[in-house]
Amino acid sequence: MSTYQLRKNGLLRGSIAVMGALILFSGCGSAGAQERPSESQILHALTPPPVTRALTDTASPSDVKRRALIKNLRSSSRTRSLTGDEREQLAEVTKDRPSIDLEIYFDYNSSKISQKAVPDLVNLGRALGNETLKGGVFLIGGHTDGKGGTEYNQGLSERRAQAVKDFLVNRFRLSDDTLVSAGYGKEQLKNSTNPFAAENRRVQITNLETKQEAAK
Repeated sequence: MSTYQLRKNGLLRGSIAVMGALILFSGCGSAGAQERPSESQILHALTPPPVTRALTDTASPSDVKRRALIKNLRSSSRTRSLTGDEREQLAEVTKDRPSIDLEIYFDYNSSKISQKAVPDLVNLGRALGNETLKGGVFLIGGHTDGKGGTEYNQGLSERRAQAVKDFLVNRFRLSDDTLVSAGYGKEQLKNSTNPFAAENRRVQITNLETKQEAAK
């Protein structure tokens, strides 16, 4: 069943910052269309709260670090394994960035997107193509559950993240370098108390950088 979750960030900054994951299920369960987030809900979820204009245009050390990481990740057009340092850096720069939960179904043990996943991806693609988000940079991070070997899960997570990216680029003509895809395998379980839980099989979509931030 499709679900979505909106969660306030710790700063509250006058609006809701949404954290979550794009959850992948391998061909089991049924999607309740009435519970799917609409295009406007996804748009709202991925839009950061307004930022008060700083007294200086000088970038902070954290902004410099984030931009350097994004530039490095965008240099690769295909999904790849992250180094330990890159995973730590991504965790740091994405912890307060907006994202959204969807259920995306794949064929069992495969990176082929199921037809039942298409409506959610269409809503996501339309939202990313909206002028509010267009020009920003988004991370598509693939995750698996704890079942199976580390190497196999790493490869599967990368292929599924790439499949989502390819769908969005081909269907909605989104710029290839605005979608960064990366695989995490089974290293970051969402439900660590139940490593085999379906919620661990996911792809996390995160707004890394808005077009306004990129222009600075």
